[in-house]
Amino acid sequence: MNKLLLIAPLLALVLSGCPSTPIKEAPVEDRKSDVTTVKVGDATVTGLPLELTDSKSVLSKRIIYFDLDKYDIKDEYKELVAAHAKFLVANRPFKMLIQGHTDERGSREYNLSLGQKRAEAVKRNLILLGAKEEQVEAVSFGKEKPAAEGHNEAAWAQNRRAHMLYKSPAGSGEF
Repeated sequence: MNKLLLIAPLLALVLSGCPSTPIKEAPVEDRKSDVTTVKVGDATVTGLPLELTDSKSVLSKRIIYFDLDKYDIKDEYKELVAAHAKFLVANRPFKMLIQGHTDERGSREYNLSLGQKRAEAVKRNLILLGAKEEQVEAVSFGKEKPAAEGHNEAAWAQNRRAHMLYKSPAGSGEF
């Protein structure tokens, strides 16, 4: 009982002594700088160079789509992968997370495996083009995070993808 009487005031003292950091409002995107702050979904992404976020740049395109039950990179995406590899070679401190996704058809295990194969295929191509192994990580979400809701070919085609996300050296960025 005496221990409880001592613990309560000590706990209150410790908790009251923890300063809280005020949340600052994110700055508006600064196009004059080579680093931007942009809104991606519900998150604010800061610290990525303009060439990764400018919609006119090829590097702003980060999704590769796959055919049903396939994990080979189509010819139409090879230049995109090469552009991202070139960026990673020139910017060694940057890291990339590749998320592999599938449509809803198939078992959970099959889709996790296929999503991993898709992410690994992109990773393998980036490394063959000069990116370092430690710069690139591949994970699978299987069918768990669909890009499009629906139970038709149009939705399924949007969900069969690999999504490339960057992390800046400062620790800020997309993932």
